[in-house]
Parts: sequence; structure tokens; C-alpha cells
Amino acid sequence: MVKQRGRQNPASRHLNLILGAVGLVVVLAVWQICASTGIVDSNFSSSPIGAFGALVDSIRTGTVWSPLGSTLSIVALGMAISIVVGIPAGLLIGRSKIFYGLTDPIISIMYSVPYVVFLPMLIFWFGIGINARIVIVVWSALFPLLINVIAGSRNLDPAHMQVSKVFCASRLMTLRSVAFPATLPYILAGIRQAVGRALIGAIVAELFMGSAGLGYQVQLQTSNFEMDDAMASIAVIAVVAIVLTRGVGYLERRFTFWSGTD
Repeated sequence: MVKQRGRQNPASRHLNLILGAVGLVVVLAVWQICASTGIVDSNFSSSPIGAFGALVDSIRTGTVWSPLGSTLSIVALGMAISIVVGIPAGLLIGRSKIFYGLTDPIISIMYSVPYVVFLPMLIFWFGIGINARIVIVVWSALFPLLINVIAGSRNLDPAHMQVSKVFCASRLMTLRSVAFPATLPYILAGIRQAVGRALIGAIVAELFMGSAGLGYQVQLQTSNFEMDDAMASIAVIAVVAIVLTRGVGYLERRFTFWSGTD
């Protein structure tokens, strides 16, 4: 007789969310106390109340939407390029010993070396327009995705590949019908990592070479000592990061429930 598992109460299911919210409230409270008592200068550090007021005002006046749209468009375009290139390339490299041997050192180097050190060269090659920003976003997002897809395709169940050989499937059909579905948990995990790094790449690009976007707005507001506005923009970036990563995490759980991964 199989013992049925009892239903988990909502507090247990959302324990991490509750603890995270409590931790955030504590940090904001300490920050507000420090700003109110003069331990830190609110003119240079802002305060939660001041940042919240600036955020509400930017939403009310609509000044937040144009930078937000600019940043999201760069992230979306960079992620689209990374997915279109990274998934097929990762499957192909992972299933080929020759391609893996040729590309593994290059991928490791490109993933490990911070792209920030190449910014002067990227500016020289691509200028400071949208092309350079897209290159940085793709650089940020492509290699985490590639590494995950390669790892997944190299760890396929040998039985799956044996069945493919028995049915005389072509290499392309094997990649499409066997390797891709079996690698899906790795692919979605890679996309979850890539989308966060793509947002970081977009913000860094806007800080150094942008004329629009949330990163450029933070840089401009900080230069003008508009710290409440700058912290409000940073809060918008944080919310976007949470929404993007949690959204991909939801898709990961939704489409890979059969894999037994969390």
C-alpha cells in the first residue's frame, strides 16, 4: 500500500519567498534608520523612502518607460541571437568529439575573461551605437548557454542514442528528435543563467557607451547627484532581473517536470 503524501501548507511551500521578503524588509529598515539618523548622508546614499517616492513619480510621469523599453529591447535581441546560435551550436559541439576538442578551450577562455576588459576594442570596432551594445549582450549570454547545452548533449543516456542507431536515424534527426528533448533541462537552465547575464551586459554597455536605457539613466542621475532617482532606476533594474529569471525558472519547471530536477 502506497502512503499518500500530505499536502504542503502554503507557508512551507513559500518559505524561501517569506524569508527573502523578511530579509529585504530588514535591510531597507536598517538603511532608512541610517539615513534618518545621519549615520550615512542621504544626499549621497539616498533612502528607501526617497527612492520609493522617486520611483512612484517616474511611473506617474512616464519617464521610466522609455529607458526600460530601450534596455529590454537590447536584452531581447541579444537573447534571441544567443538562443538561435547557442542551442544548435551546443548540440553539435557536444555530440562531436572533434568540434568539442577544437572549441572547448576557446569557450572556456571567452566565458572566463571579463568582457569589460575588451570594451575599448569593442568601441573601436563597433563604435558606441546599438551594434556594440548587442555584441556585449550576446557575449554575456551566449557562453553560459553554450556551456549548459554542451554539457547536456554530452551526458545523454547511451540507450537513447542506441535506439536512434537501431532505427537508422540521420545525425540531423538524432539531434532534433533525441538530443534536443533530452537536453531541454540543460537548455532552460542555460537560458535562465544567460538572461541574467544578458541584463548585466546591457546595463554595463549603457553605463559606458549608451545614450539611452536604464544603465545610462543611472549614470546620468548619479553624475547629477540625483540619488533618489538613481536608486529608483536601480530598483527597476532589480525588478526586471527578478521577473526575467523567475519567468524562465517557471518555464524550466513547467516543461522539464519529467526530468526530476528542481
